Amino acid sequence: MRQPLVAGNWKMHGTLATNQRLLEALKAGLAGLAGVQVAVCVPFPYLAQAGQALAGTGIGWGAQTLSEHDTGAYTGEVSGPMLRDFGCRYVIVGHSERRSLFGERDPQVAAKFVAAQRAGLTPILCVGETLAEREAGATEAVVASQLDAVIAAAGAQALAQAVVAYEPVWAIGTGRTATPSQAQAVHEFIRARLATAGGAALAGGVAILYGGSVKAANAGELFRQPDVDGGLIGGASLVAEDFIAICRAAAAKGA
Repeated sequence: MRQPLVAGNWKMHGTLATNQRLLEALKAGLAGLAGVQVAVCVPFPYLAQAGQALAGTGIGWGAQTLSEHDTGAYTGEVSGPMLRDFGCRYVIVGHSERRSLFGERDPQVAAKFVAAQRAGLTPILCVGETLAEREAGATEAVVASQLDAVIAAAGAQALAQAVVAYEPVWAIGTGRTATPSQAQAVHEFIRARLATAGGAALAGGVAILYGGSVKAANAGELFRQPDVDGGLIGGASLVAEDFIAICRAAAAKGA
């Protein structure tokens, strides 16, 4: 049985002081919570702080992107082996903001996925469509293309050691959220695509997260969908009470 996962994406937010308060609140509020895996993906400068604060707890930590290269003359880049040095378990790959703002295309995302696994990290692979693509009826074609690029580069079985996050781009930071049925439909499509590529056992074991403006108020209904295995949480992950409530909603699914 797949265990739900809730991963917080802090994006480019935080200070040493605010991070410490948030991490301490999460440790207290999530202590003893069973039935869900929890992680926070923090900006690079705060990986050491997160690792020190969360060591020995049930909360994992990770980064928000990585280089496709392990070492070399790539000024400003951060490699998978460097992230492992900081105890990271997870790294987000192909987030919509990396695709739209920094020009990452499917082949580069696939290379980053491979680099993450080469370093012993668990990639959280983000896929999803823009509003224009959804309105054009291209949601499944876009998501399939994003998945297929990774499958071609890494092999279908590599997804067994990864997490997939469906993030409708039109619902990120806009206040709009896919309805539970809309989210479920795409999650179901992703799982079917994985089954076609790697078999039913593979597809049944991969956690597929929803990542489109999940809040404490809508988390329970979203997580009750059969193919929604938790969430990749943006803004709400910066508010301890909200993130804890979302984690509890996911734990109820995993109970």
